[in-house]
Amino acid sequence: EYLRLRQDGVKDFVLISLFILLFLAANECNHVCLILDSGKYIVFNVILQLVSYTKEKNAIMFTYPPPGSVTSTGLVVSSKLPRFSDLYTLSIVSADPKSISAGRPVEFTKSVTQWFTKDGVLVEGLFWKDVGALIDDYAAVPKKKK
Repeated sequence: EYLRLRQDGVKDFVLISLFILLFLAANECNHVCLILDSGKYIVFNVILQLVSYTKEKNAIMFTYPPPGSVTSTGLVVSSKLPRFSDLYTLSIVSADPKSISAGRPVEFTKSVTQWFTKDGVLVEGLFWKDVGALIDDYAAVPKKKK
């Protein structure tokens, strides 16, 4: 979904650029500048997509360690809801899994149907209860030994 939205944005940008190039550009310098700017936009967008795909994976949130904490690593919260499935997976892992202060990864996989009413309204309290239990599980898991 995210990649499709990004591609739609690129298509819109290219269409606007072509419109400006063909109808609003008055001289040759504008054509060159517009082509170079469009090329830079596409190159940087591809680089951003590669970084997002290789580094972030399914991460929805990155945290720093709490102030005054003895641990030096933050957390990565990942979320996954496969297409045509009602099973939602939420996981918490250390931002630096190789660190001695990193906790073991925890996750839960549940059907999203239990968080919605028959009318399709999200019961936010039930969802937050499950998320709170996951956070408590992460805090309770003993640290890795090196």
